[in-house]
Amino acid sequence: MNDATKPKGELTLRTLAMPADANAAGDIFGGWVMAQMDLSSGIRAAERAKGRVVTAAVKEMAFELPVKIGDTLSVYTAIDRVGRTSITLSVEAWAQRYLTDHMEKVTAATFIMVALDQGGQPKPVPQE
Repeated sequence: MNDATKPKGELTLRTLAMPADANAAGDIFGGWVMAQMDLSSGIRAAERAKGRVVTAAVKEMAFELPVKIGDTLSVYTAIDRVGRTSITLSVEAWAQRYLTDHMEKVTAATFIMVALDQGGQPKPVPQE
């Protein structure tokens, strides 16, 4: 089931799963969870790139557990690699179950973001 006991990376985004984001059974759509992970990747990568970034790829995303209406979704990001124009991040989504302190990892994926210049062309990521 869930081998990780605590999140890896930095808390980048927290949001509440609402009824508009769910199916008739009360399960939050996977696409909504993925969108929150994409937003988180964009925030973290833009900070590192000091500018505009776009999502180039998402690798291997499997949902381990459902997110339910009322859960708080927390997304954690860790920068794994900085290339010339790309930033590779490990992203984990955790659900804090409604009205409890119990947190469970629901999914994880690798996101690859690319830094862009004002003309929309790839640009080098600045050195730290």
